[in-house]
Amino acid sequence: MIKNKQATIKAIQNQGLLPLFYYEDAQVSLEILRTLYNAGVRVFEYTNRGDAALENFKFLKSALQNEMQDLFLGIGTIKNVQECEAFLAAGADFIVCPVVDLEVGKLTHDKDLLWIPGCMTPTEINLAHQNKAGIIKLFPANILGPSYLSAIKELFKGQLFVPTGGVEIEEQNIDSWFKAGVCAVGMGSKLVSNKILAEKDYQTLATLTAKTMEIIGKVKP
Repeated sequence: MIKNKQATIKAIQNQGLLPLFYYEDAQVSLEILRTLYNAGVRVFEYTNRGDAALENFKFLKSALQNEMQDLFLGIGTIKNVQECEAFLAAGADFIVCPVVDLEVGKLTHDKDLLWIPGCMTPTEINLAHQNKAGIIKLFPANILGPSYLSAIKELFKGQLFVPTGGVEIEEQNIDSWFKAGVCAVGMGSKLVSNKILAEKDYQTLATLTAKTMEIIGKVKP
């Protein structure tokens, strides 16, 4: 299965959701991934937010050789070239950043993979847009809000956006983002909560994921 830049963009657009999380226990991370997959998720972002992130990511990629082979597994919270190189070597299907690092973008593009930089201001968005970011992460979404995207979107025709940080599992909130023009919504702790992780409550996660996918299916253009 081809997992290049264009294939990843299409998968994210089709799904309308980009779930993300990190947990220090590799086996629990895999069970969370399986739960999301069984609920219909085919694109997922693990996040580089702890000391075990790289080894856990390698563990997840190894598991994907035997199962969930159609899952696009990317890595988030990449802040510099060194982190990018390490996770590209580990087989990341796409790279997500909280900032605009052009060297990270170049490394990712050289592999024909999707680079999703995080932006807040029109200047940051313009820089990412000029450097061929296939999708731009609006972060933090709860501070910016859908009205912000509505106000600036026409300045960057053809650019795709995903809001991350504070998107709620609630129809009105998700609908407002899609009406503003996003191609998908990013969802971390609102979906994969610390409580779910600590209690290994995979059934609740399955229910929440199904609810989220149902809402997105209803409101996504």
